[in-house]
Amino acid sequence: MTDQNARPDGDAPEAGSDALENVQVSSPRTPGGLLRQWWSQIVAGESGVLPVVLGAIAIGIIFQTQNARFLSAGNLVNLLVQGSVFMLIGMGEVFVLLLGEIDLSLGFVAGIGGTVVTELVRSGTNWPWWAAIVTALAVTTAIGALQGTLITRLRLPSFVVTLAGLLGWQGVMIQLLGVGGTIPIPNNTINNLVNGTLSDLTGWILAAGVVLVFGIATAMRDGQRRKSGLAAPPRFLTVAKVVVVAAAAAGLVALSNVDRGVRAFPISGMPWVIPIVLGVLVVWSLLLGRTRFGRYVYAIGGNAEAARRAGINLARVRTIAFSLAGLTAGIGGIMYASRLRSMSTSFDGGTIVLYVVATAVIGGTSLFGGRGHPLHPVLGGIIIAAIVNGMGLLGLSAAIQLIATALVLLASITVDVVVRRRGETAH
Repeated sequence: MTDQNARPDGDAPEAGSDALENVQVSSPRTPGGLLRQWWSQIVAGESGVLPVVLGAIAIGIIFQTQNARFLSAGNLVNLLVQGSVFMLIGMGEVFVLLLGEIDLSLGFVAGIGGTVVTELVRSGTNWPWWAAIVTALAVTTAIGALQGTLITRLRLPSFVVTLAGLLGWQGVMIQLLGVGGTIPIPNNTINNLVNGTLSDLTGWILAAGVVLVFGIATAMRDGQRRKSGLAAPPRFLTVAKVVVVAAAAAGLVALSNVDRGVRAFPISGMPWVIPIVLGVLVVWSLLLGRTRFGRYVYAIGGNAEAARRAGINLARVRTIAFSLAGLTAGIGGIMYASRLRSMSTSFDGGTIVLYVVATAVIGGTSLFGGRGHPLHPVLGGIIIAAIVNGMGLLGLSAAIQLIATALVLLASITVDVVVRRRGETAH
């Protein structure tokens, strides 16, 4: 038995691709045919990331007309840094949401990661920064594996298990830090993960390397598909994708290299956290899009019973997914601690996990499972950061910011439900 979410050519299911990727199935040979097919898919509800991209553009226009500083280089780079923690933890949440599950504990799992790093590098412990990071990520991965095991082996609801985790790991974090405690991070390398910047030249070299690798990988993949007689995009689309990535990389580096400091303290260069986020995005995209494990995740989320009858070990895949969610949350927690140069019991993991789920859903990941991509929380994180940042520039209250974010989330959920119903009607 084959599930609806796994394609015979071995690629990830359509749900995990963006709008341009979706048009590859029948491979129109001309730009006009490509656009016509893309438009028919949009009409059918398969718009990919187009709504969130248009939403980001609309938000940018609205806030820029109200405050000319919104689209300044300094504010845009700051916006990306602000949203980085949500993006990272959100990419972890995607593994769980794709299965049709949810993890409410990831906020405080991230807090455990930041706390472990802080405790290990503090004065008196003085671990090497790399050893502290590896240990923290091992701890958060183990937490994810433990919760995944409880869910899969004992068949407990993920909502209940991870809600207990939200409470329990908060208690563990407070116990480690001490009530009312704030522990500074004395290690410059860890602090620079978010606060440090690359040199202007390093940024350009990194961007050129990324574009080169992406171009070679894309050309080889599409060429292999053509050689094997599988559906593949026309060559002009392959070139267009490389050009778009090159333009985006160049724009990001140029934006980051603009001096965004003051005369006495100039600041330029790409913050370290941006390539960290992009690196995690690339790795998890390849894992979900180009491996058997990724296909199994989509298959289980689309139809768990069909996946089980096809011979997929549901318990193992689900446990691994929860483990990867914990690992990614640990990375986000380390970035949080790096940005503040400390870890404190005031860390609000409960609110963070709500924003994290929102980033994934706003970006396009379905709460019903089977449809999503690591790119979605990155885009959703930009949207949420833009709302909070823009309203802050306008001097609006936190209450208004929360209401606006809630409305955007409700709109995204509505789109998700409508698309799902259309898909069920079509089948």
